[in-house]
Amino acid sequence: MLKDITLGQFFPGNTLAHRLDPRTKIILVVLYIAALFCAKYFVSYALVALVLVISVKVSGVHPKALVKGLRPIVFIICFTAILNLLYTPGEELVSFWIFTITKEGVLQAFFMVLRFTMLIMGTFLLTYTTSPISLTDGLESLLNPLKKIHVPVHELAMIMSIALRFIPTLIEETDKIMSAQKARGADFESGNLLQKAKALVPILVPLFISAFRRADELAVAMECRCYHGGGGRTKLHVLRYEARDYLVLAGFAAMLAAVLVLGHFGL
Repeated sequence: MLKDITLGQFFPGNTLAHRLDPRTKIILVVLYIAALFCAKYFVSYALVALVLVISVKVSGVHPKALVKGLRPIVFIICFTAILNLLYTPGEELVSFWIFTITKEGVLQAFFMVLRFTMLIMGTFLLTYTTSPISLTDGLESLLNPLKKIHVPVHELAMIMSIALRFIPTLIEETDKIMSAQKARGADFESGNLLQKAKALVPILVPLFISAFRRADELAVAMECRCYHGGGGRTKLHVLRYEARDYLVLAGFAAMLAAVLVLGHFGL
């Protein structure tokens, strides 16, 4: 299960998706999410799904990697779908005990599952095709106007980037600790909920120790390199928009406009 969590991983490549400016990709994700939440009917969802399929194809990321990233949240998706299925009022289809399944509930549950799935796939595609350093530079550039009100933009962007970068590392560390504890006879699967929670203590303690050790090593490494925040820092790779960035932005903006128009006409 832990190996299925792929958030924060970066797959190097030389595709169009990899060559796009990180600021462009962040804005594309925002436009994509806005279109996804504005979609209400089959045609609108089909349009957003088509854009997602094209994006995955262009990125060169294997669809199995996106599907693998969905596995840890399958329970949340199913639980949300069941709640929408059972508690959405409308035209009754089936009724049993205190539960009633309606036509509107079936549609709502279907669209909710579709929306969650496409949302996770679309946002994961950002980290799959953008290195943590590029993502930090892009976030800092987009948030630059906040510096005028003394918001520590560079530090915030760096914190987000480090957090994303260390998610795969901590997951790998957790998997190693669990394997070591199982080899010593630890049992993490049997027993009731309280017993399972107690069984996690031998995992959490060394994991926290390892996380703090890595944080200390990172802090020392940054200090040795004279890191002192965003003031006066220069960039090795200066971000510049190119023609492809404007074209892709225009395409996603057109998608959002099309979804809004389709929603207005009940499509």
